[in-house]
Amino acid sequence: MRKGEITKVSGPLVVAKGMRGSKMYDVVRVSDERLVGEIVGLDGDLASIQVYEDTSGIGPGEPIFMTDEPLFVELGPGLIESIFDGIQRPLDIIKEKAGDYITRGIEISALERDKKWHFKPTVKSSAEVGPGDILGEVQETELVVHKILVPPRVQGKIKSIREGDFLVTDVICTLEYEKEKVELTMMQRWPVRIPRPYRERLAPSLTLSTGQRVIDTFFPIAKGGTACCPGPFGSGKTVIQHQLAKWADAEIIVYIGCGERGNEMTDVLLEFPELKDPRSGEPLMKRTVLIANTSNMPVAAREASVYTGITIAEYFRDMGYSVAVMADSTSRWAEAMREISGRLEEMPGEEGYPAYLAARVSSFYERAGRVKTLGKPAREGALSVVGAVSPPGGDLSDPVVQATLRVVKVFWSLEDKLAYQRHFPAISWLNSYSLYIDDVADDLNKKTAKGFTDLSREAMKLLEEEAELQEIVRLIGVDALSPEDRLILEGARSIREDFLHQNAFHEIDTYASLKKQHKMLAICMFNYNKAKEALKRGVAFDDIVKMDIRDKIARMKYLEESGMEKIDGIREELTAEFDRMIRGDNIERQGDEETKRRGDRETKRQGAKETERQGEER
Repeated sequence: MRKGEITKVSGPLVVAKGMRGSKMYDVVRVSDERLVGEIVGLDGDLASIQVYEDTSGIGPGEPIFMTDEPLFVELGPGLIESIFDGIQRPLDIIKEKAGDYITRGIEISALERDKKWHFKPTVKSSAEVGPGDILGEVQETELVVHKILVPPRVQGKIKSIREGDFLVTDVICTLEYEKEKVELTMMQRWPVRIPRPYRERLAPSLTLSTGQRVIDTFFPIAKGGTACCPGPFGSGKTVIQHQLAKWADAEIIVYIGCGERGNEMTDVLLEFPELKDPRSGEPLMKRTVLIANTSNMPVAAREASVYTGITIAEYFRDMGYSVAVMADSTSRWAEAMREISGRLEEMPGEEGYPAYLAARVSSFYERAGRVKTLGKPAREGALSVVGAVSPPGGDLSDPVVQATLRVVKVFWSLEDKLAYQRHFPAISWLNSYSLYIDDVADDLNKKTAKGFTDLSREAMKLLEEEAELQEIVRLIGVDALSPEDRLILEGARSIREDFLHQNAFHEIDTYASLKKQHKMLAICMFNYNKAKEALKRGVAFDDIVKMDIRDKIARMKYLEESGMEKIDGIREELTAEFDRMIRGDNIERQGDEETKRRGDRETKRQGAKETERQGEER
């Protein structure tokens, strides 16, 4: 093994000489403790190395061991239910062997080498296979069938393949290609910075339902889409990430905690085994991979963690699964890049971030997409990416936010003002947007009912009218508004409080199917439209807002999915109540008119009598 020598140590950055022949992003082992590092700069025989572990005690003169390989991840059975650090070291196994703290230089394989998996072939001997073809299956968990794929750039004729219980390193299949023998195992390795290949990219026309009403109804994300949710401290970024990880309509979840607090990852670890998947009833961990590189872990490893996570996600996408990646938070990843860039003495860009910040951010999000995979027959897989961004003070002009918004197509703007009003999710319906609305409109209408997207546009228009009226209310007060304008405020309030407000910690309200969302929004808009009709027909505004049925509308979010017919009952009650109010008002108005007519006739008779009396007196 070739060696170099350390000449300088500056935090996570190490400079070494004698590194001629090395390549960018090659992995090296630093000092006799064999810390993991990656080459991020080359100048002659000098190499700049970012070290993914604590460099305390390391000094000039110590050796650098070169591997001449880039940073790889191991892909195979055993990924699901695992929790890895930023460079795919299994934290649960490290705890068993080294205690609660990660020992420096510890080398543990990402996939267990002593656990056997039952492999069942799906192809026969003598078959011709190519890149991406499925050789067989492993039942990894109750929710995930792990498909063993032919690695990219490998093809040939199967000489032997067998069923049985094997380690991930055992040979399960032998190919022959151009008279050369190729042995395949259940595990393959892939460099994290290189996207895995696919056959064709597809249009983002399918909805990734999340169970969150404000997202699915107003700002949907497509399968294979990209989204970001920036917001200040306390606005609920992490809770939204957790909600999406729990309830998103994806078969595999990869949750990347890159730089967030350790207690937030602890919440995930404690909650997910207890939470049940709404579609299968099994624990959510049965389809989840966790990457944990929290704020108290080495800063340089944050940069690797997002690549580690998205490479694992691409691997499951290639099996034909719909995969969702949650990155919390990409701001911490960008801050790690800024620190390394500063130690490399590179020319800083805006606010000290490196000039290549936008390129790195875009290269990460561009690995998302809905694709036709390699292999025959081609499968359809999707990789959706949602990144939380934590700009200082909630400033959306922050370079990380702006670089992200140039790439992603969905923007969920979190506002501390809404959070302070106890409105969660604190997503601003006036500032957020989704560029997938037209793409997924047909799919949304198909999954709910025809006209769902038109209904959501009508509701958004009502919320926008409310925002305009609020400016007038601040100046002259609500009492100065006409009954029609006050009804607009009342209708928008119902949408905000009865529909958009959602309790993430309520066992029923935490998740709402698309059909339930459609029924709830339809009731809110039906109530507003019937009230507008009643107002035109003479019913008093105060009588409309005092209707007892408003309590049932407010409580419909707590109805279980199996009891949605009760929402239809609310519509029938509303119809009957408004009809009664309109009829009652008409009868009363008709009675008043008849009384007035009688009074007029009596007045005329009295006037005639008085005239006649006066004539007689004369």
